[in-house]
Amino acid sequence: MSISRRNAGALILLLVSLAWIYWDVFAWLIDDWDMNGDYSHGWAIVPLALYLAWERRERLRSTPAAPSAWGLLIIAGSFLMLTMGTLGAETFLARLSLVVLAAGAIVFLLGWAHLRLLAFPVAFLLLMIPIPSVIANRVTIPLQFVASRFGESMLSAGGVPVLREGNVIALPAVTLYVAEACSGIRSLMSLFTLGVLYGYFTEQRAWIRVALCIATVPIAIATNALRVSGTGFAAHWYGAQAAEGFFHTFSGWIVFLAAMVLLTILHRMILWSSPPPTVKAADAGCTV
Repeated sequence: MSISRRNAGALILLLVSLAWIYWDVFAWLIDDWDMNGDYSHGWAIVPLALYLAWERRERLRSTPAAPSAWGLLIIAGSFLMLTMGTLGAETFLARLSLVVLAAGAIVFLLGWAHLRLLAFPVAFLLLMIPIPSVIANRVTIPLQFVASRFGESMLSAGGVPVLREGNVIALPAVTLYVAEACSGIRSLMSLFTLGVLYGYFTEQRAWIRVALCIATVPIAIATNALRVSGTGFAAHWYGAQAAEGFFHTFSGWIVFLAAMVLLTILHRMILWSSPPPTVKAADAGCTV
């Protein structure tokens, strides 16, 4: 009992120390989840990762623990990443060190076999980290122009007089500005996260899981472009109020649900064209 209490005390002290070391990193993450709508899904990542780990509890219990000193090297590497990211004001590197730290702790306390079992939950934590600004800017701006050009084409095809300059769409009664929030990056990040979960829970074949994750990118871009053009039609027919406020937010939810429906349809099409292999009764060990 005294040993258990001593170990528990050491564990609490370790967790408090890590919380103090990573206080700024936690604050950065929470600030992004709270203030940046592109990563509001970050609040759900840690609980979902814990659930994914809990799902593996029986296999974890049946796997003998084999602590490895290599875990200390991984932990040291995570602290080096944290130091470099903090001193260099590179928040992405500092946040990434948190996931590396989790992997190193598993190896040090339980061993490589446990890390292999927990590889997906640990990797899933990466989705809570905002991508570096230099990459986000390179993605966001092209997406803005894609949505603007598609919206212009659809409005023109629908007989609406339209003039586009960059990401500004001028209509007879209103001018629409395709801002960064309308670029589709927000729906892309959220849909990709849901695509990962959808593939995990509905599929066993790895290549289909990967295909579904990749498919979220064009689906998110296409549905967001449809949202921009739909906003243009609504603004032309019903006035500027249709392009802002509740209607604008509600259209975002509708488009996101449509993207999920398209992802589900794509999955069904893949299953139709490539059904899972059937297991014969003899192979499965069944007798008649």
